[in-house]
Amino acid sequence: MSSSSSSSSSSDFSVDDLVRPNIRALTPYRCARDDYNTGVLLDANENAYGPVYLRANQSARAPSKEQGYHRYPDPLNNDVKALYTAWRGLPGPEWAFFGVGSDEAIDLVMRVFGVPGKHKVLICPPTYGMYSVAAAVNDLGVVKVPLDVENARFQLRVDAILEATRADPDIRIMFLCSPGNPTGTCLAKSDIRRLLESDYRGIVVVDEAYVDFVDDDEEKGSVIRWTERYPNLIVMQTLSKSFGLAAIRLGIAAASPRIIHWMNVTKAPYNIPAPTAALAYAALSSTGLESVQSVVRQLRAERKRLTDGLLALPGVLSVFGNADANFLLCQIGDAQGQGQPDSARAERIYRWMADSGVVVRYRGNEYGCAGCLRISVGTPEESDAVLAQLSKALADEKLAR
Repeated sequence: MSSSSSSSSSSDFSVDDLVRPNIRALTPYRCARDDYNTGVLLDANENAYGPVYLRANQSARAPSKEQGYHRYPDPLNNDVKALYTAWRGLPGPEWAFFGVGSDEAIDLVMRVFGVPGKHKVLICPPTYGMYSVAAAVNDLGVVKVPLDVENARFQLRVDAILEATRADPDIRIMFLCSPGNPTGTCLAKSDIRRLLESDYRGIVVVDEAYVDFVDDDEEKGSVIRWTERYPNLIVMQTLSKSFGLAAIRLGIAAASPRIIHWMNVTKAPYNIPAPTAALAYAALSSTGLESVQSVVRQLRAERKRLTDGLLALPGVLSVFGNADANFLLCQIGDAQGQGQPDSARAERIYRWMADSGVVVRYRGNEYGCAGCLRISVGTPEESDAVLAQLSKALADEKLAR
């Protein structure tokens, strides 16, 4: 990338100009732990006798990062963020926001940058459904520029996106999901770069929840380090997927310190519970990261085996996803063998399989996903179960019509 193209996209850009006026004028709530977190702490109306349940039940131990659970948690968790940003190659903790799952970060971006009843978000179906839900909650309009689904490419139509943003200056935020959900396909980095270096002056969010499952390929990997170059870029990630920590609900937004500042100003004072931070701290240790890499390698191998098994089943037309996520999009064909996707049959199979104890996700009602079931990559035993049940379902004449 030439320095001239990079500078032209950022030199005249100020994130503050995009922040809602009421957020810019906000005097943020200062919680007790913003000021002091050591000493005799009698400033936050906590229970000084400690976590009563844990004191009474010594066997019921919660994870600990040397922090009493009777105290309010660290409002910023910069020690955990320091581990995360070092792992991802970012300058420091000021480049990361922690939310209650990525969903909190999605909602906060809309609250910070979108004026209700005026601004809009742009999405590219088929994509993650929470973008539209969060937009509705925040009273933001939704502009849809579908992905190019021809031959299941599932790639951005960059010219159409730019045409939409130029025609409607109220499009304040665009959400790009890579690898996509439910597509399982990485967006071309060159297309994301075109958008960032265009004349669009809104916020560009790249949702990378599944990026750790991408095979080692420079053209497909994360764009998180691009946040140092593009001041309007936010990259969202999570500990729910590759780390196997969905229950602790920790999502990450990486962006320039100025964007992170506004998100921290707007968030609830103690949004990340201490047990969540403690588990995240342990997971981001060198031992934890080695374990993640080992499991990711296992899941990648199992993804290949599951793909081959699905493609061998009569009635499966195709398996989409380009092996970029920890799930596959399996397209079910018509029972007559005409090679046409059959959404009604796929939905019947989905329900029959769920009733039989193997639960996948029906996605045939999504744009460009006719006849599709989304199947997560599980353990080898779980893959065997899904292949066996799907084989039975495809052979069942009652489910064919």
